[in-house]
Amino acid sequence: MSYYEITFKKIENKEAVIGVVGLGYVGLPLAVEKAKAGYKVIGFDVQAARVEQVNMGINYIGDIVDQDLKDMIKKGMLVATTDYARIQEVDAVAICVPTPLDVYQQPDTSYVERSSKEIAKYAHEGMLVVLESTTYPGTTEEIVKPALEEKGLVTGETVFIAYSPERVDPGNKQFKTKNTPKVVGGITENCTKVASKLYRNVLEGDVFEVSSPAVAEMEKIFENTFRHINIALANEMAILCEKMGIDVWEVIDAAKTKPYGYMAFYPGPGLGGHCIPIDPFYLTWKAREYNYHTRLIELAGEINNSMPDYVITRSMEILNNEGKALRGAKVVVLGVAYKKDIDDVRESPVLKIVDSLNQHGADYKVVDPYVTSFKSGKAIIETVELTKELLSEADLVLVTTDHSNFDYEMVTCESKVIFDTRNALKDIEKVNKYYKL
Repeated sequence: MSYYEITFKKIENKEAVIGVVGLGYVGLPLAVEKAKAGYKVIGFDVQAARVEQVNMGINYIGDIVDQDLKDMIKKGMLVATTDYARIQEVDAVAICVPTPLDVYQQPDTSYVERSSKEIAKYAHEGMLVVLESTTYPGTTEEIVKPALEEKGLVTGETVFIAYSPERVDPGNKQFKTKNTPKVVGGITENCTKVASKLYRNVLEGDVFEVSSPAVAEMEKIFENTFRHINIALANEMAILCEKMGIDVWEVIDAAKTKPYGYMAFYPGPGLGGHCIPIDPFYLTWKAREYNYHTRLIELAGEINNSMPDYVITRSMEILNNEGKALRGAKVVVLGVAYKKDIDDVRESPVLKIVDSLNQHGADYKVVDPYVTSFKSGKAIIETVELTKELLSEADLVLVTTDHSNFDYEMVTCESKVIFDTRNALKDIEKVNKYYKL
């Protein structure tokens, strides 16, 4: 039998041992789902503390059911380790490591490079390697493939390499890792078939095969760039509507009554998270290789990146209307997570807002039921409890994250002045001075 036939059969019969490199927001949910599907899974991470938590059944990812992790650990279906030598025990491995931007807004692929080299060090014939990290088109074939072929493995014959982008949406109540459709692109047809078989055995969502890793890589960038640009349009409309005395939220509600040709996107204080503020710039960077300037993407980035400053400027204007300056004003910031009902502050625009409040000398407090503390510059900021006293003493209450469990009735009743950047109070009767983005 060929290595393709052996690997395909192992995956089909759930005899394959699966590795997951990187146990963060993408990797750990994937590892749990693979274990629940009946595969023995080894999770790899460089953070010893994270590995220890997993092995103790302690969940640190909001999208995982705590009991699912505990059950998989107890049954011996999932184990975590920092020892990459155990890669030699696995038949298939998914790379789920970060792909951030560096200080020059250029892709930092160092995590993918290191992971690929570690896997190659212990790789064996018949292994499937799938990159899931969001990255620019060409990464799988330019970084992962050479690392494995340097060991003498032959892609499509003795090693199977594919790209399948993660589509994690933290806090999404409807779509999780299990039921979100998957896109898979292998370097060869055999690579695609082996990788697709694994995902079909694990997930409930459809598996859509494309012709190459580059198509799958571009597809993921396109998804996030689509949101990036449309959110920028919504933000620009919000600024214009405010100048014209028009409620942008009412405009959007009216527009989305059209059953075709329109998709609702909403303005806000800026973009956050591990995807949308970052991924489009991977494409911008790659486009330079082809002497092409992605003007629309970069302009959208300028608009979205300017929103925290716009929030501060509006806050100053609102306070001026009350005869107060931002310096010395008591400001309560509701929410620091980048989106509702999660604890993730990565790239959160609220971090920039808090930093500006600090620079302007505001006396601010931050409330977030999901975040106990966060870093602002070199300082660690502790969040506080939402109380009537806190609200009533504030000169301005700034709603920056629309968490579902905020008591918005109390916010409207106790606050003197509110600036709502998320339209969180849309269903609450307003009794005091209320401003919207």
